[in-house]
Amino acid sequence: MRSVNVTIPVANEERRLPRSLPVLHPFLSQGERLPFEVVIANNGSTDRTQEVAERFCRELPGVRVVQIRERGRGGAVKKAWLGSEAAVLTYMDVDLATDLEAFPALVEAVASGRADIAVGSRLMAGSETNRSWRRELISRGYVRLAKALCGLRCSDAQCGFKAISRAAAQALLPQVQDKGWFFDTELLVRAQWAGWRIAEVPVRWTEDRDSRVKILRTAWQDVRGLMRLRRELARNRKAAKPGLAGAEPSGKKMGAKTWNTNSR
Repeated sequence: MRSVNVTIPVANEERRLPRSLPVLHPFLSQGERLPFEVVIANNGSTDRTQEVAERFCRELPGVRVVQIRERGRGGAVKKAWLGSEAAVLTYMDVDLATDLEAFPALVEAVASGRADIAVGSRLMAGSETNRSWRRELISRGYVRLAKALCGLRCSDAQCGFKAISRAAAQALLPQVQDKGWFFDTELLVRAQWAGWRIAEVPVRWTEDRDSRVKILRTAWQDVRGLMRLRRELARNRKAAKPGLAGAEPSGKKMGAKTWNTNSR
């Protein structure tokens, strides 16, 4: 059993994967870091991504690839996490837009038992971002909407830099319906409803100008996801189903970075 799972969801990343893994693997291997596995979650690639990933599996210890036919970052992360026996499950984007120096703090928040989920935040105090005003505006607007519609307490829902305990993942992932970009927000909202503890870690984040994420289309899909969760929240309030009494996020702030959304 390896202690930390590092999942990298990829789709048609034959060029960026060879740039990222030679940076990530030595970083994870240095010093007294916890034992790790790197899982390349190849979802729906039609280029040479699978071939490139398999080469790294042969060359680098602790690296394996999972091939998934269906596209979607969320679905890829979900499958990789559920297929791992690591105590701490993490994922990061292949472009390494988030500076790796924040990764030890992300893992420590969960490994120490201080939190069940740790979230990299580009919007909290202490973080540094380098991105276009358009992307910054959409990101901040989306967080405000998520807070208004679903009571999200985190300052940043969509940063591709997260960690979760195996226990929390086993409990929450079967409930998460979205297989795309909204996966992150849905995971966090459901974690709040169920009372799992969430910690935020400030990060240094640099926008990848070569990103193929369709910002406006993704934002619209995220809004639709928020409306779906809000309808579910309303139904649960009305039905007062057992186990969902905490669906109204009512936790208190623990220190500067950790939210205890229930009495868990």
